[in-house]
Amino acid sequence: MGNSNTVTSNQPGLHKNLDDTVRKHIHSEYKKPIQQHNLLAFEQLQEKIYNQNFSSLILDSCCGTGKSTMTLAKNNPDSLIIGIDQSFKRLNKQLDDVIQPDNCLLLQANCEDIWRLCDAHNIHFAAHYILYPNPWPKSVHLGRRWHGHPVFPYLAKISDKTIVRSNWRLYLEEFQQAWCLLTEQSSEICPLKINSPLTLFEKKFAESGQVLYELIVTL
Repeated sequence: MGNSNTVTSNQPGLHKNLDDTVRKHIHSEYKKPIQQHNLLAFEQLQEKIYNQNFSSLILDSCCGTGKSTMTLAKNNPDSLIIGIDQSFKRLNKQLDDVIQPDNCLLLQANCEDIWRLCDAHNIHFAAHYILYPNPWPKSVHLGRRWHGHPVFPYLAKISDKTIVRSNWRLYLEEFQQAWCLLTEQSSEICPLKINSPLTLFEKKFAESGQVLYELIVTL
């Protein structure tokens, strides 16, 4: 069995500032300059898209070691699966002896910059996976959760379907509420039965007996 602690937080429920925070980001423009290394990573993405013929694009944000990206690539052989993680160490962990599928592209980059660049260049994804994002469980860290981040509105611009998984149900409840404020679309949080884990975190959490959840939001 795994040995992984459950998420603990000083929040008893949805963050009291969630609605105001999301509305502020909806009605303002995120103007943080895009970093040079993210521009270079985006050029790799463009080259891969335009030099090969894929039926669709699937994005795997915060992909960690890339296990989920490669699994998605094997499960969707006609699609290009793009995994993004800011950590060079994570992306290169345990991958030395693994052959990447031709339809898999791993990028060391910040998600928020790649998301904005995709929107600016009309790159649209058939599906967008955000698997076990850092929950930032302290109340003071709402702005570090994706639904509390200024880049959140871009999620609805780059994909009509976003799949979020977490072992902290409250994270998904907040994401669900934020998505409703952004798009006026309702959604449902469902418990997961894990047979073939997509990520190392998913494997560890499942083996520890934690309840895992999935939220699929659409337009």
